Amino acid sequence: MRSLRRCLAAILLVAALTAAPVSAQPASAIAYGEDVRDGAYRFSVLLTMTGLPQASSGTRDSSCSGALIAPRWVITAGHCLRTADGRRVSRTVAERTTATVGRADLASREGDEAEVVAVHQAETADVALVEIDTAVTDIAPLRIGTAPPAVGEVVRLTGYGLTVDEEPSGRSRAGRSDGESAATRRLQTGQFVVGRVGDSLIETSGRAPRENTSPCPHDSGGPYFQQRKDGTAVLVAVVSSGPGCPHPGPDFSARTDNLADWIADTIAGTGLPYRHLIGYGLGSLVALAVVLMLILVARWRTSSSGPRP
Repeated sequence: MRSLRRCLAAILLVAALTAAPVSAQPASAIAYGEDVRDGAYRFSVLLTMTGLPQASSGTRDSSCSGALIAPRWVITAGHCLRTADGRRVSRTVAERTTATVGRADLASREGDEAEVVAVHQAETADVALVEIDTAVTDIAPLRIGTAPPAVGEVVRLTGYGLTVDEEPSGRSRAGRSDGESAATRRLQTGQFVVGRVGDSLIETSGRAPRENTSPCPHDSGGPYFQQRKDGTAVLVAVVSSGPGCPHPGPDFSARTDNLADWIADTIAGTGLPYRHLIGYGLGSLVALAVVLMLILVARWRTSSSGPRP
């Protein structure tokens, strides 16, 4: 029975790692981005931090963007979870941190809400995984890619950041993610061209709707993803840093493909070899899960059918 339970856990994780659907048409109307229509890119997440300690005294509120990558897991920028002196930490910092998942119009009740209960910082990149207290089972998670995008490739970004730069230009997005409030009341999106791929960072520049479409404060942690021909979305990076917005030219995002093993191990949390499931197609994953189930059920029946004393 223990083996059977482990197999069931593996099947649940398979469901979490299957590809999320992409809208059949681009979202209609980030700075100079477009409004996302209701029901599109539902894996997008708004992280709201209420009661963040300030370096001097008192508290403030802030927010970041992110993406659902498993029923109880959200990926975002590591600097979104940091202390008043700027240290990234593997814990919540605000008095309350909530995740709003799958809500294009923030004035609506669409999607799900949950409390953040744990934080895991990547050691080599500006990336963090946050665990939420309630599993989101009605929204397909965003699939984790296992290879970087190619130079010249077009990727899409979603985020809940400001639509106008209200802070001095030239500050890093790590600093600019701490603005007083997010101006947008609706999820924004835009397309970007990959200009360079480094060991841990990807440079992207605005492509559509305009050349100076660019991430803004509170877009930190927002997902850059490929839109495959088969209708799936695949994560390649999250917003990390960049100049003031709007602007032409590159922003910098943290690669996620080279963190796939760490992401899988963190989500699994059981030592089971789930890392190898990331990046495979839905059909292959389901077939593998069914085979494992049949093998374990057969073994269990054999072991339990011996002569009775």
